[in-house]
Amino acid sequence: MYRLFLKNSLLLIALTLICGANVAQDKKLYKVSCIGFYNLENLFDTIPGPNDTEFTPEGINQFTSSRYWHKMNNMADVISQIGNEMFPGGPVILGVCEIENRTVLEDLTKNTKLKESKYDIVHYDSPDARGVDVGLIYRPDFFTVTSSRSARLTMPDNPNFKSRDQLVVTGLLDGEQIHIIVGHWPSRRGGEKRSLPFRVAAAKLTKSIVDSIQQTEPNAKIVIMGDLNDDPDSKSIVGTLGAKRGSKNLKQGELFNTMFDLYKSGIGSLAYQDSWNLFDNLIISQPLVNEDKTNWVFFKSKVFNKPFLQQSSGQFAGYPFRTYVGNNFTGGYSDHFPVYLFLIKEKK
Repeated sequence: MYRLFLKNSLLLIALTLICGANVAQDKKLYKVSCIGFYNLENLFDTIPGPNDTEFTPEGINQFTSSRYWHKMNNMADVISQIGNEMFPGGPVILGVCEIENRTVLEDLTKNTKLKESKYDIVHYDSPDARGVDVGLIYRPDFFTVTSSRSARLTMPDNPNFKSRDQLVVTGLLDGEQIHIIVGHWPSRRGGEKRSLPFRVAAAKLTKSIVDSIQQTEPNAKIVIMGDLNDDPDSKSIVGTLGAKRGSKNLKQGELFNTMFDLYKSGIGSLAYQDSWNLFDNLIISQPLVNEDKTNWVFFKSKVFNKPFLQQSSGQFAGYPFRTYVGNNFTGGYSDHFPVYLFLIKEKK
């Protein structure tokens, strides 16, 4: 069990750790941090652009200013609640996707529901055909960005291919260096099997980023997050990226998918044709899976699927409550649930 309290601007948690059948209790004080990811589903502004005619007041979705701010309030409301059971005020680090530009992130972070958290932004424009990007918002009181870059996804045999860049952010989390990779891998448009090579290419890009970091920093703490458009047991994630299901006996350089067991237990982050998928993955490097809690280590991961985020009735009851169904405005949130994890370390 755990008990939360604030002291000297640091969030602390009192944990009682049960060690196997011996019921040995380790009552210690831990710092807590929360890291998450959320597909904001078509967070466009209302201004027409070269890749955006649908989400405008005159477009097919009639995306007016009032609908824009309704969507923005909804997104801020969700983010402000993610991880509140152990870390109030919203995640320290939140990767996002399906955002049109930096402006929408600025409007989001200025929302009254997030204003006290003082979120800052990391964003780069991508060449995606739909005009959507990935991004990252973070709470500078807890996380200091030291560098960032975008990594371009290309297909050598398809020069016209365009997709989202992958975002690489390095920073200090309470003095410890951590690397964040945010991705939104190519969709399954055209069918899962036919589109798989695009996600395999995305996985290779992510793997190359990880390898590059680990080459100079073998014990690097890395969190890979994103809507990967594949489940934890998919070829792109298990085979190409090499993210494993279990955290035991991980070797240096290996990756652990914290969402795998949730997926196998039937929990998903989106639903399609009466089945659940868990495309929103949180994958960590081996140094974050450690018995030594004097530095940041993984505690647990979850899907944020509160009832207010779900369709309440009808054929799709329990599915994520969307902003639009087709071209009809329903006033919901997203077609994905957010995902998040907690890191802990002993208070010295």
